[in-house]
Amino acid sequence: MRIANHDGRSLLVIDEQHGVDIAEASNGQFGPTPEAVLQNWDEFTLWAKTLDTAALPTLPIERSLLGSPSPMPRQVIAVGLNYSAHAAESGFDLPDQLPPTFTKFVSSITGPDTDVQLPPGGHTDWEVELVVIIGRAGHCIAEADAWDHVAGLSVGQDLSERISQLQGPAPQFSLGKSFPGFAPIGPWLVTPDDVGNRDDLALGCAIDGEIVQEGRTRDLLFPVAALIARLSATITLLPGDVIFTGTPAGVGVGRTPARFLQPGESLRSWIEGIGELNQRFLVPADPAAGPNLS
Repeated sequence: MRIANHDGRSLLVIDEQHGVDIAEASNGQFGPTPEAVLQNWDEFTLWAKTLDTAALPTLPIERSLLGSPSPMPRQVIAVGLNYSAHAAESGFDLPDQLPPTFTKFVSSITGPDTDVQLPPGGHTDWEVELVVIIGRAGHCIAEADAWDHVAGLSVGQDLSERISQLQGPAPQFSLGKSFPGFAPIGPWLVTPDDVGNRDDLALGCAIDGEIVQEGRTRDLLFPVAALIARLSATITLLPGDVIFTGTPAGVGVGRTPARFLQPGESLRSWIEGIGELNQRFLVPADPAAGPNLS
């Protein structure tokens, strides 16, 4: 099952061009927003299994109207150093009990196809990641039960501005990764039973057609179930929460010489069985113009 956020309304995706409006099909029982569906995930999935979509009217899906499948999560947990080759290219030892975690602030979340304004004077990097969206709340979740708490999977980009991320007496990971548009997620939520092997998915990204990252989620040092168990040992995971699970090797800062995204470049990111993101990067804002408060 695939659920799209189409112009703020939840659609059950029939194919990439058509969907069924969930609120209308359920006579208002579920939806209309993605948040409302995720807050009632168990009830919604039981209802959806009985739905005869062939008998329902469909709406055209316009990619330009797609938003993040979880646009306003209460918590965004991002995970670092979760692939051994990426840890090596970053110059860190492998994590032991839990990889480093940080947040991407909610204001950075966007949908799958966007224009992103590069920060002035920055070094903006790419990090394709499998994103997990929580459907059932839990604290101290056993690893064996972890997948039962997952609503679905999506494609994410953990865009990262390396200067502000790493400067100062202590790194500012969350700020360096939370500029506007730095957390595109999409194109939709795909339930784990609809992606093939949920623990072994190919992922990658390309700049103007040149592949810069390729990997498989089977190489996660802490797979999805292990991450959920370890994170929930401390925090309570809530419906709609988003987990960026980490990126494989191939980021720009790990290259010699380092490479960063430039104005006019386009970034395509994909995960098999889920879909793709498309970002185009624009010239930085003029600092002399001051903040845009509109």
